[in-house]
Amino acid sequence: MTDFILVRHGETAWHADNRYAGRTDVPLTELGHKQAATLGAWAAGQRLDAVLCSPLSRARLTAEPAATALGLTPRVDERLYEVDFGRGDGLTRGEMAEEFPDELAAFLDDPVTHHLPGGEDPAAAADRAIDCLQEVARELPEGRVLVVAHSTLVRLVLCKLLGIPLADYRRVFPALENGALTELRLLPGGRASLLRLNAPALITH
Repeated sequence: MTDFILVRHGETAWHADNRYAGRTDVPLTELGHKQAATLGAWAAGQRLDAVLCSPLSRARLTAEPAATALGLTPRVDERLYEVDFGRGDGLTRGEMAEEFPDELAAFLDDPVTHHLPGGEDPAAAADRAIDCLQEVARELPEGRVLVVAHSTLVRLVLCKLLGIPLADYRRVFPALENGALTELRLLPGGRASLLRLNAPALITH
């Protein structure tokens, strides 16, 4: 079995307005950088065999302090990109309601069957990320791996691996906190266990 510590990147400049940040490379705020430093301090006291991250700077910059503390080089993997929100990228919920109200209503009812216009199929996004995790699990069958990625992507992965309908990802996992730890254990046969969710990165050393 392989344990994955899944972390949403630190706070970004779009956080205060609650804008949907998909593929746009939004910078971290000062708090976001502090959250990255806290994650690094936590990682210094952990046994971690690898650090993976999305190519987007908000994930890379969140992962770097942890990788440095561990003496590891972060492994950037394109399969860990956030879901592409298409026309919704950079917009608030209110702005979407003005631009494409019918599509937004359908998305809120079933965000997988009716994903945002011009955006990525969430099921395909979950599959690409899980493919990444399973590849690492084969490489590190008894490993413990830090993965810094994105809120929607991680929630979709959790649903798919835990047998929860993907369309329920927003209801079952309403929020992932920036910089918090969600620990997932991949078991033989494609099964998974959720060990903790949204836990603060407490420094124990």
